Amino acid sequence: MPVAALGLVVLAGLIHAGWNIAAKKANGDVRFAFFISGFTVLVWTPLGVYLAWQQIGAWGTSEWACAAASGLIHVLYFVVLLRGYRKSDLTVVYPLARGSGPLISSAVAIGLFEEHLSVLGFAGVAAVVFGVFLIAGGPGIWSKLQSDAQRARIYKGIQYGLLTGITIASYTLVDSYSVKVLHMSPMLAFYIACCVQLLLMVPAGLKDIVITQEHWRQQWKYALLVGAVSPVSYVMVLYALQIAPLSHVAPAREVSMLFAAILGGHLLGEGDRLARLGGAACICVGVAALALG
Repeated sequence: MPVAALGLVVLAGLIHAGWNIAAKKANGDVRFAFFISGFTVLVWTPLGVYLAWQQIGAWGTSEWACAAASGLIHVLYFVVLLRGYRKSDLTVVYPLARGSGPLISSAVAIGLFEEHLSVLGFAGVAAVVFGVFLIAGGPGIWSKLQSDAQRARIYKGIQYGLLTGITIASYTLVDSYSVKVLHMSPMLAFYIACCVQLLLMVPAGLKDIVITQEHWRQQWKYALLVGAVSPVSYVMVLYALQIAPLSHVAPAREVSMLFAAILGGHLLGEGDRLARLGGAACICVGVAALALG
């Protein structure tokens, strides 16, 4: 992986960890995702309009289809992830989502984009996935399988975690195709996808006005922070995808879990401290292997 791409991914991971801590403090549902989308579109409209004025006239069916697909998949991502958190424990859903997402996207990228991973690269992917698993709770997950109710809850978490991972891999692949093959502007592609995402979330966001207003009073500051900052981290990843293979970049993105463990301490709520430190070390080793392999 080029040094520039690695630098973008690492900096994006730091920003990603920061806004995820703010999002976790908000403790919101799909309405919070609606607020985030609204603020993202609002804050980034000047740059989005400027880029659209310069480039959108050259877009064809493929470009519009990719932007719309990215927006739709991001909505599915939020719906599945938040429902998973309601049905099961975060320490089950989160590690499966964050671990399976880059694993699936890397595997598909090798076939779709004809990318190649060395033995060291494969070892790096495995180290990153295992590190995410440790940070999110590690072997402690299986200790909960002591009753039928707990077992059913864990299995629900596994299902939603894997479904979330599929959505992560899906939007990663679509966005990678947009910037690598169609040569779309990463910022413009992301902005238009956010506009699509906002439009699709309007019905859910306004389903119950009274509850929405209550959530707005409690969460608007967090939503503004996330909406303003989160595009920076993801657009950095998209720029990294222009100069590095997806099979390297997608797993390396999980360096954000390392920063979350350091900055957030208890970001995931139930993780064991020793397991989190071990997971952070695995991610460091895995990202280094991806950079070299």
